[in-house]
Amino acid sequence: MSIAVVTGAPGWLGTSLVEALARGVSFHNVAAGPRSVRCLVHPDADLTPLVSFGGNVEVVRVDLRDRSSVLRTCEGAEVVFHSAGIIHPRRIREMYEVNVGGTRNLLDAAMGAGVRRFVHVSSNSPAGLNAVPGRAMLETDEPHPYMSYGRSKLGAEQLVGDAHASGRIEAVTLRPCWFYGPNQPARQTRFFRMIKGGRPIVVGSGQNLRSMSYIDNIVQAALLAERSDKAAGHTYWIADRRPYPFLEIVQTVAKVLGVKIRPLHLPSATSEGARLADGLIQWTGLYNQEIHVAGELGATIAVSIDRAVSELGYDPEIELEEGMRRSIAWCREHGQEI
Repeated sequence: MSIAVVTGAPGWLGTSLVEALARGVSFHNVAAGPRSVRCLVHPDADLTPLVSFGGNVEVVRVDLRDRSSVLRTCEGAEVVFHSAGIIHPRRIREMYEVNVGGTRNLLDAAMGAGVRRFVHVSSNSPAGLNAVPGRAMLETDEPHPYMSYGRSKLGAEQLVGDAHASGRIEAVTLRPCWFYGPNQPARQTRFFRMIKGGRPIVVGSGQNLRSMSYIDNIVQAALLAERSDKAAGHTYWIADRRPYPFLEIVQTVAKVLGVKIRPLHLPSATSEGARLADGLIQWTGLYNQEIHVAGELGATIAVSIDRAVSELGYDPEIELEEGMRRSIAWCREHGQEI
């Protein structure tokens, strides 16, 4: 049974990916039987989300920043799914240590072990915000990384591209957008609670578009990226079939929760001011999650998945309402009060 190395568990995507690989999964365009999964897990991580996945899962506690402990973690593996990263740190330097340094260490381990393919999960942040609100971003667009996180993830993408160009490993980069779905972290549950409270914040008219990526759709893309000959050396946007106006996202969550809302519309300058404050704070080397998120509220971040559809065979099965229904059901089943 071939070994798949996965980073990012017990995080949002990592946990879903480990479950799919260890138990087997079937989408209408790709299926995978159970196989051995080696999870590279941070030394301080809670393993509770992983314990029910059975004997196919091997846990190796390792800090990706520690090069010496990473170098032998890929022995015997055929593929590495690298979804670990830090989004909301205490200090900016942590983004570069984990997102760039950790990726470099893992790539070296994978190449040293003769791993065939490296599937790297990046982000929309290396591309930045839409320069033209009505035009979806393409993979071929010049990157304009958004803040330090975007720069760190772009640095990781460049390392992955260089590794592929060296001929020592096949590498693919996936760029998902705003995650939603089971295994969500507390920050997404807070978003649901804000909506349930009846007065969610909406910047401007709320018609700014946001591409979103349901977790199982990303898992499907990762499996396709592992198998597709065309994918090697390429980057793909991975999201739902269409971008959603921000107001539609809020209204859909409210519908699923069964609550009536009266959005609190703030002027566009509110988000622009938060973006400016975010940049100044990050310039000092610090980070504030609330201000960072506020800076993106009024932005358009909308992408085209056409390349992933045509080259990978990507076919997102879940769209917004059903995805939010499953997200909220998962929260309730796992004691996350909304």
